[in-house]
Amino acid sequence: MPVSEPVPAPAPAPRSGPRRGTGAGTVLLPSAGLLVALGVWWLLTSVLTVIHPALLPPPGAVLSSFTATPARFLEHTGDTTVETVAGFALSTVCGVLIGLSLAASPLLERMFTPLLVAVNAVPKIALGPLLVGALGWGQKPVLTMVFLLCFFPIVLSTATGLTSTPVDLAELARSLDASRWQTFRKVRLPAALPQIFVGLKVAMPLAAIGAVIGEFQAGESGLGYLIVQASGVGDAAAAWVAIILIGLMSILLYFALVLAERFALPWVRETTTRD
Repeated sequence: MPVSEPVPAPAPAPRSGPRRGTGAGTVLLPSAGLLVALGVWWLLTSVLTVIHPALLPPPGAVLSSFTATPARFLEHTGDTTVETVAGFALSTVCGVLIGLSLAASPLLERMFTPLLVAVNAVPKIALGPLLVGALGWGQKPVLTMVFLLCFFPIVLSTATGLTSTPVDLAELARSLDASRWQTFRKVRLPAALPQIFVGLKVAMPLAAIGAVIGEFQAGESGLGYLIVQASGVGDAAAAWVAIILIGLMSILLYFALVLAERFALPWVRETTTRD
């Protein structure tokens, strides 16, 4: 009998729907999620009225509160944004430098890692009264709170990235007789940057949380300060305007960091896949 040739396997069917990362998926899917959330909010507060307006006012009341005094809300948003970015930048510089030190010296890593873990485990809100007593009111305790919340993830990601250099790249650098500085600059640091950005992206939302917590306890302006004021007079709509603005600010800052990562590490998207 003649030997039949193997039948080639059919090609996989193309995927349907927008691919992850395309313009349609990036814009339409978050917009759809936002519309669903607004619809549920409106349904619970305006139709079913299962949530008391003192806890969650209807969307129309929140919008009216914002449009009544938009300049006031935007001014406080600017103050919180400045405190968030400044505290995040300070924690980034210090965290990366300490992460470099821990990665360069196993002795320092064994000495100080337990201490860093212990400091990170302390509830930062418990330090608020102490910061007010030591630094007074205003931006200093707020920036310190942001720093304390952001510091540990950045240190950990930096030390982890620098101590996880692929073996083949390290061997290649040795075979080329590269110095320690050349190995660090050309091999170890570029290989660690994706992990460092992971820590930065974890820390960015924590920076906004730290700014708001600091404003709760020691702020003289900002969205956290505004929430305390509005809650004190029973203005739930104004408090929710501030809460929504905090969320929007955090989203914009996070995706600004994601955009910076894409510009700084263009090879990562070309050499990795989620399929």
